[in-house]
Amino acid sequence: MTPTTSLELIADVLSTADTFLREGQRLFKPHGLTVAQYNVLNVLALAESAAGLSQRELGDELVVDRSNVTGLIDRMTRAGWVRRADDPEDRRIYRVQLTPDGRRLWEKVSPRYAAVVGQVTRSLTDRQVRDTLIVLGQLKAGATTWKLPRE
Repeated sequence: MTPTTSLELIADVLSTADTFLREGQRLFKPHGLTVAQYNVLNVLALAESAAGLSQRELGDELVVDRSNVTGLIDRMTRAGWVRRADDPEDRRIYRVQLTPDGRRLWEKVSPRYAAVVGQVTRSLTDRQVRDTLIVLGQLKAGATTWKLPRE
């Protein structure tokens, strides 16, 4: 791959991510949600643990910087969508859990989100989706292992 093609690839990936973020905002705003808040609801709703997740675990799962997780959870707590509970095994940790209002909101918005995702991906074959996931995984791995070139 030429350097120009590589630059085009990364520019298109970033542009696509920006488009998804903008369109996500358009989808979630009528429900009083941001994209990041929907992601929190979704991660918590799909979590296997009824005890919820720690803020660190949430940060690992979310598409937001970990430094933003506390403020995000604070705002969602004030809205009544999540709550913090003490961790029975570690007093330094809070577990973040969905409230009944948060679960109802997630149940209302998730089918709409799934319908939009279906529209966005309907022209792709299963093979294209699998191949794209592989390529995106390779890009993600490369983005976390690069080294600064020497001057």
